[in-house]
Amino acid sequence: MDIEIGSWVNHRLRHGGHALAVFEPATGAIYARLHEADAEIVRAAVAGAAQAFPAWSRLRPSERAGWLNQLADAIEAELDAFAEAESRDTGKPIQLCREIEIPRAISNFRFFAAAAMQFASESHHGEAGLNYTLRQPLGVVGTISPWNLPLYLLTWKIAPALAAGNCVVAKPSEVTPLTAHLLGRLAADIGFPEGVLQIIQGSGISAGIPLVTHPLVKAISFTGSTAVGKQIALQCAEQLKKCSLELGGKNAALVFADAPRDGLYETLLRSSFQNAGQICLCGSRILVEQSFYDDFVTEFVARAKALQPGDPAAPETRLGAVVSSAHYQKILDAIATARAEGGNIACGGGAATMPRMFEGGWFIAPTVITGLAPQCQTNQQEIFGPVVTVSPFVDDADALAQANATRYGLAAQIWTSDLQRAHRLAQAIDAGIIWINTWMTRDLRTPFGGMRDSGLGREGGVEAMRFFTEPKNVCLAL
Repeated sequence: MDIEIGSWVNHRLRHGGHALAVFEPATGAIYARLHEADAEIVRAAVAGAAQAFPAWSRLRPSERAGWLNQLADAIEAELDAFAEAESRDTGKPIQLCREIEIPRAISNFRFFAAAAMQFASESHHGEAGLNYTLRQPLGVVGTISPWNLPLYLLTWKIAPALAAGNCVVAKPSEVTPLTAHLLGRLAADIGFPEGVLQIIQGSGISAGIPLVTHPLVKAISFTGSTAVGKQIALQCAEQLKKCSLELGGKNAALVFADAPRDGLYETLLRSSFQNAGQICLCGSRILVEQSFYDDFVTEFVARAKALQPGDPAAPETRLGAVVSSAHYQKILDAIATARAEGGNIACGGGAATMPRMFEGGWFIAPTVITGLAPQCQTNQQEIFGPVVTVSPFVDDADALAQANATRYGLAAQIWTSDLQRAHRLAQAIDAGIIWINTWMTRDLRTPFGGMRDSGLGREGGVEAMRFFTEPKNVCLAL
């Protein structure tokens, strides 16, 4: 164990009194120690951010954009180091980190640097005087990001908050703290304005609750479980504090018999098992038209069997470990539940057989389950692992009913050559994001988020900039 991780407050490393072990998912071994922020460190971070806010908010948008681009450049200069840290911390393949996730974190800063230059006020006239609406930063805001996409989702939150003129106190997950730690060091190294970006490390109890309940924190942006999101919403409501909640999902992929075959299996395999299924947007329920069902299951299962977990550091690996021992057991318990409900395990169904050096790691074989009804627990609970169910449907109405038969409403896929059907179903499915004949194709300008138990509010583009600002209307009588 050779890495000591703490909180970056005013560009200085702060260690709280309690330390947590940080594990490498591929081996199950401890490789770092996380010194949790306590309430005193959180108060110091918020105070530093509040002190920095007047100067930061008065900068021209072009000046704030310049700082965000400097952060992006600094990460890009150390892309390999960040990718290796992310892979070690999460157990995901180095290729995924190097080619997708760290570049996306860089893109987040650059996108919102550009957004800072384009975000405009509104004016109205001709009805009652001349009105113009200012969009002013809130002040100090808090962000709480999850363990499944650590730097990717951390930057997705802090970039728009900073671009809009706020100062940010960010809490990454205590399970995967390393790249946030590296980002705090980089910010200090490049001379990013002191206090503008504070990074506090620790659990929800030690660091999260003091951040959410601090009276100077004007808004909370949270990504994580539905249960925790509801608690945060209640805490924010007590202070009439803004909150944005991106929560769980149990997403359906509707596959019709006329689905275009080009890229179908490859995309659905990726949407089921990328990052070992630990993405809120994964399609964990595949619904297939009855006439195509048997052929689909045969081909999909054959491809899933060929996707075997491997060394996350190897460039050819496409499936790594799951993030923690507790999550590993949760997924295995969910598979046991599927068996108890009468599900047929078409492939996988348990821990993957690994070489000796990875025998202590948390690897689960890609698992495909058939024969389960829509209302069973397996098709209702968010498993968040390399586990997918495949079920038949009879017609459009049946497909829609099954797609909507959960308490979640984050994302869905529709695979068909009939675009009228695709548009009709896209309007009727209760989900915030609909992909037609694709998955994870992202335009950062579009609104991102869910409905029902999948969350509250939207992120991305102008939606994020609006969340992190307060509208103020000014009226001039004419």
